Amino acid sequence: MLATAVLATPMLAAPKLASPVLAAPIRVAPMLAAPIRVAPILLTLAAGLLGGTASAAPLANTSVAFLMPDQSSTRYEQHDHPGFVAEMKKLCASCTVLYQNADGDAARQQQQFNSAVTQGVKAIVLDPVDSTAAVSLVKQAQAQGIKVIAYDRPIPATKADFYVSFDNEAIGRTIAKSLVDHLKAGGARTEGMGLLEVNGSPTDAAAGLIKKGIHEGLADGGYKTLAEYDTPDWVPAKAQQWVSGQISRFNGKIVGVVAANDGTAGGSVAAFKAAGVNPVPPVTGNDATIAGLQLIIAGDQYNTISKPSEIVAGAAADVAAALLQGETPKADTTLFNTPTKLFTPTLVTRENLKPEIIERKIDGKPIETAAVLCAGRYAAGCKQLGISP
Repeated sequence: MLATAVLATPMLAAPKLASPVLAAPIRVAPMLAAPIRVAPILLTLAAGLLGGTASAAPLANTSVAFLMPDQSSTRYEQHDHPGFVAEMKKLCASCTVLYQNADGDAARQQQQFNSAVTQGVKAIVLDPVDSTAAVSLVKQAQAQGIKVIAYDRPIPATKADFYVSFDNEAIGRTIAKSLVDHLKAGGARTEGMGLLEVNGSPTDAAAGLIKKGIHEGLADGGYKTLAEYDTPDWVPAKAQQWVSGQISRFNGKIVGVVAANDGTAGGSVAAFKAAGVNPVPPVTGNDATIAGLQLIIAGDQYNTISKPSEIVAGAAADVAAALLQGETPKADTTLFNTPTKLFTPTLVTRENLKPEIIERKIDGKPIETAAVLCAGRYAAGCKQLGISP
């Protein structure tokens, strides 16, 4: 089903909303056949993204599509989509957001893309399931005058109108170097020992950037990479299955795991627990999901990356609005021949989870609440960290 958010209430100069609760009603329309500290201040984000402009046309009664890749991470439903709609509501009260999630299916995303085009959208924010398959989609839309903003995952083989993301290469480099520093501080041996590397999906260009960053972060660390694996579609169960095989293969030689996101980290942790390995060697992550943060609280995962999706979602809305008004959004750099805005994320471990996740606010709300993170068996770990529900 295609969710259509009708943006009916202007909210001028208000900060971005982190909550998924929308002030505008949502109607469900039938489907037509056919990826360190965040520096930008949200209140000034729109102004900061605008570069040179001709006489800007007013933005009204326009449809914009927001097409996300999968549901293996909860971020898209809980943060990206609500964040995008909230910012579009501020920018254009009469505009409509057409939202779809492809659930990891490239063919389904193509259908959703074609449906959005058929329904007359003027801009499409696309987080592709398959970065190669997305090339034809971009060209198809641009041939019809539709603006395409690549989101989170780049589309390397063609030029989109803009690309908005957290810095994926920096994410990989940061989690890998953090793990190496932690292992060295703990006196983990390098001789005869090594690491596993669990990468993301081979069809995801952002996963490729994270992988490149991981290699850079490990390059001078002194720990050998015993084996690495590109996890199809980022599926945690596939990561778990692969890690289980490596535990049998290397028999006690694994001192740590560099996992590219919290899902693959969770799969890795589950593999060690199933094999009776105790303690679980340090495992990295990325996305600061509830499950990942709880594994950190429990001491089963070493780190993750906090990158509040409302920030990039809001930036994507700002870019879409600017392009539709004939303005030139301000880029930080150029990636894959596409003007690009990158945001720098925050490394989270047990040492800074409380200030960075519980106490840090986005639009007046914590990134995650103690009540959620400290439920049930995680209460004891929270108490150790000085976190009270």
